[in-house]
Amino acid sequence: MQNIQINEELEIDNESNIKYEKKLTYYLTKRLIDLFFSLIGIIILSPVFLIVIILIKLDSKGPIMFSQERVGKRGKIFKMYKFRSMVVNAEELLSKLKDNNEMSGPMFKMKEDPRITKVGKFIRKTSIDELPQLFNVLKGEMSLVGPRPNLPAEVAEFSTEHKLKLLAKPGLTCYWQVMGRNKIGFEDWMKLDIKYIEERNTFIDLKLIWKTFFVLFGDENAH
Repeated sequence: MQNIQINEELEIDNESNIKYEKKLTYYLTKRLIDLFFSLIGIIILSPVFLIVIILIKLDSKGPIMFSQERVGKRGKIFKMYKFRSMVVNAEELLSKLKDNNEMSGPMFKMKEDPRITKVGKFIRKTSIDELPQLFNVLKGEMSLVGPRPNLPAEVAEFSTEHKLKLLAKPGLTCYWQVMGRNKIGFEDWMKLDIKYIEERNTFIDLKLIWKTFFVLFGDENAH
């Protein structure tokens, strides 16, 4: 897959890279945590996976899984997995809904999005639709904790400061995920991602993983 073009400030080992770089022991520990918890999660949640698969098949026609190109660490493009929560032609209908965007910046968010299926509303509310990303974590494309990955079209509109989030591997959960999600505006979202990159350590990662468990039981800010 092709990589998205990012500016030189992220491509060279300059002061910015040094500022956000962490020790090798942190990365090794992080990868071990990713492998352990993603494997355990897939095993424990396999009954949930099966139930969701059945519900999606009964609810609407189309594939069970949805994969979409996202931008990973240093602009590398990868396919991110989700349980399908929208109608099959959701991408085609997006252009007609642009005026209803409730999120500032290049991202699109709409609370009462008509493209979302009945089952889709439930699995989004509980964040169950994101669980297939555990396989992205196993493959090393994502981490359990890190900035949420954006679409290539969104990253194309990022400022130099926003692109700093590409210095870290994208994650299944992050500050944004547990601190309000869609109630947080675009600029504050980017600041939280950069805050994570500056502060990240094993303790913060484990704390965010713990907090994410409570989001799975329902988040009023998820849609």
